[in-house]
Amino acid sequence: MTAVAADRITSAAQAFSVAEHLAAEFASGAAARDRDRILPHAEVERLAASGLLAITVPAEYGGADLPPSAVAEVVRILAGADPNIAQIPHSHFVYVNLVRLAGTAEQRKRYFAQVLDGGRIANAQSERGGATIADIATTVRPAGSQFRVDGRKFYCTGSLFANLLAVLTRLDDLDGNSGLEPGEYIAYLPADSAGVQIIDDWNGVGQRTTGSGTVVFEEVLVERDQLIRRSAAVQAPTGYGAFAQLLHAAIDAGIARGALGAATEFVRTSSRPWFEAGVTDAADDPLVIQRFGELSVAVTAAEAALTAAGVAVDAATVGVSQPPEQGLAGFESRGTVEDSEQENAAGRASLAVAAAKVLADRAAIEVSSALFEVGGTRSAAAELNLHHFWRNARTHTLHDPIRWKYQHLGRALLHGTAPPLHGVI
Repeated sequence: MTAVAADRITSAAQAFSVAEHLAAEFASGAAARDRDRILPHAEVERLAASGLLAITVPAEYGGADLPPSAVAEVVRILAGADPNIAQIPHSHFVYVNLVRLAGTAEQRKRYFAQVLDGGRIANAQSERGGATIADIATTVRPAGSQFRVDGRKFYCTGSLFANLLAVLTRLDDLDGNSGLEPGEYIAYLPADSAGVQIIDDWNGVGQRTTGSGTVVFEEVLVERDQLIRRSAAVQAPTGYGAFAQLLHAAIDAGIARGALGAATEFVRTSSRPWFEAGVTDAADDPLVIQRFGELSVAVTAAEAALTAAGVAVDAATVGVSQPPEQGLAGFESRGTVEDSEQENAAGRASLAVAAAKVLADRAAIEVSSALFEVGGTRSAAAELNLHHFWRNARTHTLHDPIRWKYQHLGRALLHGTAPPLHGVI
């Protein structure tokens, strides 16, 4: 898949304006695309051409260098219109960030240029068969002057729309012939590389058009400069995991807002009032009004937590700590974390994002379900496909269990334990 000519975005305000414009376009066909599983190839092309996928490229390489909070707002806006389209570039932003944090100067120059030209990156990370998702069987091994990638990946969101695949691999190198330290590496390789097979087999109940299928790698040859060691980003207080999780929370918050908007419109235009309410319009039923107030609070809380988390991740990204009284502190005063501004900022960012993820998860599932409660029987008509909000929420919120977000928040408060460095907190 070739890249498209992309516009250049230079400010957060411009990014939000472009995102709002695209969201209005994408919203009109979202339910039909979901119902009929029409993959949004044209919409993703529009997204790439808009320049939004390059907003995190550092200024020194010609990008807008927008902070994580701005990216989260763009994702939230898009998710309110079509959460499938909003999730497709999630891995793109994450793996552009990995290049920024762990790539060489030459790798940054090359991959940032591709992104500025409309290039799209998709993940090939998760696997089945291991004891946990942390077990990686896909290997990268020396093959003469090159390296060879072999393995099978699942849940490869965006792979059907990508120019470049970011493949999580394991280098064992027991004989020391590779010249590289053993460990996990991301191989950046063109999606049309020989030996790559992208399979459109994603059949989840929600997020049906994200292109989250299987990718197989058989004797795929890559050069040394296509490999980036993951530890520099993940096993250090860089905010890498917090940034990735922030975007997931933004998707959930967007789904909640989109579902609330759909519920509001349906009740205003299509619902009949319950006869005991004694009103002509469903929107005047005091119990319906009460329920909408409750749902509004849930969505507003999720969005406020997302905003606060974005500020915290911004601080961790630039290495500037928030004052403890303004953030989710606690652990740094217990002496369990080195007295480092960057470590404290990264820890606070992860905890703030954990709280945002919990609230966004709750709001997305509650509001998308309550849509039918307030809309009445008519809202359950299959042709309307209003259940796509719930199916998308239920599917996407499975990505990272919020039960572990509670654990990290509780441990920080009670034991002064900093959140771990593993890329998903």
